[in-house]
Amino acid sequence: MEQTIPEVIRTVPLQYYVFFATTLFCIGVVGVLTRRNAIIIFMCIELMLNAVNVLLTAFSAYRADPNGQIFVFFIMAVAAAEVSVGLGIIVMIYRNFQNTDVNLLNRLKW
Repeated sequence: MEQTIPEVIRTVPLQYYVFFATTLFCIGVVGVLTRRNAIIIFMCIELMLNAVNVLLTAFSAYRADPNGQIFVFFIMAVAAAEVSVGLGIIVMIYRNFQNTDVNLLNRLKW
């Protein structure tokens, strides 16, 4: 039983999805490495997760296999948990230091 790729998905080549996801991931990495604001770093991490989701969805659609889309669902669930915990930590840091600069977190060391 051979599954065919739907015509709608074949209109955009797979290489475009790979290039788009790579660009998103690189923007996220640059943002994490160059920014000091904790909220912006947090958003860049989410951007990297979304780049992975785009790739998993594209490969899943091109192979006509729903397993990649199921993985995307679980990644989104983990990302939602990460958002709740991460924002809680960022809010507590802001309450203590009145700033979200990650360089100020050196005060948390022993």
